[in-house]
This record gives sequence, C-alpha cells and structure tokens, in this order.
Amino acid sequence: DGRTGTFVIGNDRFPASVLDLPCVVESYKTYDDSALVKTADVGQMILVRDSGEASPDVVEYRHGLTPPMRDARKRRFRREPDLNPELVQRVEKDLVNIMSGGTVENLDILDTNLYCDAGDENARNANKKAPPAAAAKPEVPDTGGNAGEPDGSDSDDSDDSM
Repeated sequence: DGRTGTFVIGNDRFPASVLDLPCVVESYKTYDDSALVKTADVGQMILVRDSGEASPDVVEYRHGLTPPMRDARKRRFRREPDLNPELVQRVEKDLVNIMSGGTVENLDILDTNLYCDAGDENARNANKKAPPAAAAKPEVPDTGGNAGEPDGSDSDDSDDSM
C-alpha cells in the first residue's frame, strides 16, 4: 500500500508505517543560535513499532507530535455541519429567484402582530419630546504631569496582545 515497511538499524528490524499528521508542523534550523530559518512543512511521520505490535489501520495519526496536540482533530478543528441536501437546493433556488427579481416560493407565514406591536410602540414614542442635550463644556488644556508623554504604562502587566 506504500505506507508500510521495515525500519532497519544495525542488525535489528522493526515494522514501520507512514502516517499523516492532523495538522502541518513547521521545522526550523539555526546557524548562529539566535536566528531561526524555516526549513520545511512536515505533514507525515514514520511510526516505528516493536515486532509484536499490530500495524495501525488508519491513515491519519490521531495525535500530533507533542502532548498538547493530543486529539488535535477532535479538540481544535471544527466539525463539518450536517446539511440536508434538499434544504441546500431549496435555499439556492430561492436565492436565484430573489437575485433575478422574483420572490421566495416557500415563505413561512410569521406572526405579524409581533411586528405591528413594535411599530405601534415606535410610533407612540415618536410624539414624545426628546430630552434637552447637555450643555457643551469649554475645552480646558490638560495639565498632566507626563510632559508630553502618552498616557499608560510600559509595563508587561498591561499588555493584552498575548
């Protein structure tokens, strides 16, 4: 199948399988211990087993390379929604009708009293006078002690970007 083989090290032979990872992992290399250079995107791994262990019957490895990625597909990625094909076709047909200037064929009748009551309420409130606006305050220059520096601190405690 192109995904199983034998891993040989010295005189020992171990069964091995190529498995897909649940997400792409980036690998980096450094030449001077300070700057990192991206070298590859890793999408597969080789799983080497003991001779007595059974080969995995799946193509994708369920867990990533590190403990935080355990059950990564289940915990981190959204599941595909269950869509009814009839509903999708009906909505598509209705959208095409609306875009061509027509109307929706299967429109459910809504309780119009809810909307009429809200409209009557808005009509009643339109006759009332609006409260007077607050008097504008004259602008006073700021006499802060920062001497032209921006407000806020440079401490790490207030950094919300992480």
